[in-house]
Amino acid sequence: MKNITLGLLSLIALGCSGTKSKEQTKTKPNIVFIFTDDQTYTSIHALGNNEISTPALNSFVEEGTTFTHAYNMGAWNGAVCAASRAMMNSGRTVWRVNKFRKNWTKKDSLDMSWAKLMESAGYETYMTGKWHVDAKAEDLFNNVVHVRPGMPHDAWGGHKKKTKLKEGAPLPVGYGRPVDENDKSWSPTDKKFGGFWEGGTHWSEVVRDDAIGFINQAKTKETPFFMYLAFNAPHDPRQAPQEYVDMYPLENISIPKSYATEYPYRHDIRNGNYLRDEMLAPMPRTEYAVKVHRQEYYAAISHVDAQIGMIVDALKKSGKMDNTYILMTSDHGLAMGRHGFMGKQNLYDHSIRPPMLILGPDIPKNKKVDADVYLQDVMATALELGGVGKPAYVEFNSFLSLAKGAQKESHYDAIYGAYLQVQRMIRKDGFKLLVYPEINKVRLYNLNEDPEEMNDLADLPENKEKIKSLFRDLMELQADLEDTLDLKKVYETL
Repeated sequence: MKNITLGLLSLIALGCSGTKSKEQTKTKPNIVFIFTDDQTYTSIHALGNNEISTPALNSFVEEGTTFTHAYNMGAWNGAVCAASRAMMNSGRTVWRVNKFRKNWTKKDSLDMSWAKLMESAGYETYMTGKWHVDAKAEDLFNNVVHVRPGMPHDAWGGHKKKTKLKEGAPLPVGYGRPVDENDKSWSPTDKKFGGFWEGGTHWSEVVRDDAIGFINQAKTKETPFFMYLAFNAPHDPRQAPQEYVDMYPLENISIPKSYATEYPYRHDIRNGNYLRDEMLAPMPRTEYAVKVHRQEYYAAISHVDAQIGMIVDALKKSGKMDNTYILMTSDHGLAMGRHGFMGKQNLYDHSIRPPMLILGPDIPKNKKVDADVYLQDVMATALELGGVGKPAYVEFNSFLSLAKGAQKESHYDAIYGAYLQVQRMIRKDGFKLLVYPEINKVRLYNLNEDPEEMNDLADLPENKEKIKSLFRDLMELQADLEDTLDLKKVYETL
C-alpha cells in the first residue's frame, strides 16, 4: 500500500509540473520501442550467429549499444510472454504484478502504466501488434490500430479457434512435425493454414504498415511520440513468405551444441508431452525436426528484420531520426532444440535471455555491455529518456548509465528466475543454480567455462558450499520478491 501511495504522489507531482512550454516539449526525444516475440539472444548475425541474416538488427548493433545479458524474470503460467509483458508495462516484478494485474482495469492502476506515464510527460503514444496484457491497450495508449492476441487463434491446420490439447488427444495438423523427411503435412508459407496470414497480409507486415503510418502522421507534428511496436513473430506458427524460407537450406543449418533428444527432468518441471510449445516437434527430438523448426524460425526472424528495416527508413525520411531513441528486445528467448526443449518454459539462458539493443543520439556505437539487466528495464530506461521521474512502484532500473559508461556494475547482485511453482533459478558470480523442488533436484553450471550450460556440476563434492551459498541467496531474493514457494525442504537435503 505504501508503494502505491508513493506512486500516486509521484504521478500527482508529474501532473502539477506537466504544464511545460511548447519549446520544452519540442526538445523531448522520440522513443520507439520494437518488441519481438520468442526471439533468443543468439538470433542476430552481428552478435555471432553466422547462419542467420539480420541486416536491420545488425545496424542496431553497429549504431548502438548491445546488452549481452538481458533476462526475463519468469512466469506464473505457461504463457511466459503474458507475465513478461505485464512486468514491462507495469514496472512490477513477477509475483507482485501477478497480484496487481487483477485490478489493472481500474483508472488509478491504468495511470500507473508505462504508456500513461509517457503521456503524462507530454508524449503522444502509439501501439500496434501483440498486446497480451490484462489492461486494454485502448485504455493506455492515445492511438491503437491493431491489437493482436498471444498467438493466432487459427494457427494450425486451418482451425478457426485456438485448439486446446488434452492428454491422449490426437495432435492436429502442425504439431509433432515433421516426423521424417517425407512429412509435408504443414507448410509455413501456405496461407490456407491461417495463423500470421489471417486477414490476407502477414501480421509482421501489418505492424510495419501501421508504424510507417504513425511516423508519417508524426512527422508533421512537434509533439514527441512514444511508439510501442509489438511483432508476434517469430512466435509459432513460424510463418514467412517462401523467399525467406528459401534463404535457409537445411544443409546449412547446424544442430545446437546442447541438442538432446529429451530433457531428463522435463516431466518434473511441467514440460510434459502436452505442453503446447513442446508439442510442436516430435518426442523424442530428432535432428531433422530440429533443423526444420530452426529453418522456419530463422525465416520468421529475417522477415521481421526486413520490416524493422523499413520502419527505420521511414524514420530517417521523416526527419525525426536525429532526435529518436530506439529500444529493441523480445519478451524472452526460445530453446529451439537446445537441451531437448523447443519452448521457453524452462530457465536455461536460451529461453530466458533475449537480445537487448539501444541506439540514438549520445548512445555509444558498436558497444557491448555484459552487465546483467532485466529486459523489463526498458520501461525505466524510456522513462529516463523522456524526462519522467520513476515512480516508487517501478522496481526495475534504467540501464542508460550503463550504456553511456557512467556506470560499470549491474543494478542487480543476482538474476532471479521462476517458472510456476516447479522451477527456480539464481544467476550470480558466473554460476547458475537451478532448483526443481518437486524432486529435490538442483543443477549447477559454471557459466564462464560452460556458457551453453551443458555440464552439471551439482554432484561434485567440491561444489557443495557453492550450491548452499547460492541457495541462500536465492531464498533471500524470494523474500524480497514476495515469492512464497517454500524451498527449505530442498535446502535441507543438500
